[in-house]
Amino acid sequence: MPMYKVRSFHRVGGEVLAEQLPTCMYRLPSLHRRAPPAASPPLPQEEVDPSLQALECRQEEILKRLYELKSAVDGLSKMIQTPDADFDVTNIIQTDECSPLTTNGADLDLMLGKDYGALKDIVINANPSLPPLSLLVLHSLLCERYKVLSAVHTHSSVKGVPENLLKCFGEQTKKQPRHEYQLGFTLIWKDVPKPQMKFSIQTMCPIEGEGNIARFLFSLFGQKYNAVTSTLIDSWVDTAIFQLKEGSSKEKAAVLRSMNAALGKTSWLVGNELTVADIVAWCALQQTGSANAAPANVQKWMKSCENLAPFSSVMKLLK
Repeated sequence: MPMYKVRSFHRVGGEVLAEQLPTCMYRLPSLHRRAPPAASPPLPQEEVDPSLQALECRQEEILKRLYELKSAVDGLSKMIQTPDADFDVTNIIQTDECSPLTTNGADLDLMLGKDYGALKDIVINANPSLPPLSLLVLHSLLCERYKVLSAVHTHSSVKGVPENLLKCFGEQTKKQPRHEYQLGFTLIWKDVPKPQMKFSIQTMCPIEGEGNIARFLFSLFGQKYNAVTSTLIDSWVDTAIFQLKEGSSKEKAAVLRSMNAALGKTSWLVGNELTVADIVAWCALQQTGSANAAPANVQKWMKSCENLAPFSSVMKLLK
């Protein structure tokens, strides 16, 4: 029995005719023989999302503002001459004119505001475990300039304040009516983490930190400095508080080297006049016990400070 059958060939005129086989898989009509199809109608335009449109507008606005800022910065860079990075700003401090602290007092009404019938009171809260020596030095300097009504009190939060701290302002032998004084200076020994000061008790937020209070008190002398000198003074005050007084041993050693270099050029830390930087730095050295290990220029500077009466009076509190 055969496996599959094959169709028989037919002979026509002696020739064998095979079955007609297809030449392609399937047939398609010719496109070239027909007319081109009619143009299809346009697709409906999709609606733009309002949030996307707002985002695009915002991006364009930001790019426009950035371009304007870039143009402004480019214009300023052409106008400003940038000094060399190695330029020593301490070289121009000598041209800064300021009056010495021994001159007449400034106008307190102009600096602190005029208040008829009331004494301008400065109230400072400080912890007796770490007395702010710089504020005591500044108090002595203020007493040389103004008529100061001084007072020391003890808050109930502390007990056993040493006798020398209770009498840190000395004894006021001359008792005068309150209205005859120019300035009130009240120190309250209180359990606070850092010194706090208020000038206007009812409306003023407290100024915190020994360095900040020292800046305020020194401004009452009416000293005027240029921008470079003011920046250097602020830098030395912060360095004395945060590195010389509260820093590590490496930081203290680095500050002493910087002080020694600066005092090799000028008599005081900033220029040739006593500033609040000298007061705060000297007090920080005394409180940290780094005075004995100070370099030669720093030792000489410390003796210059101690020759002034306000510093020598504070030294008695350290004994």
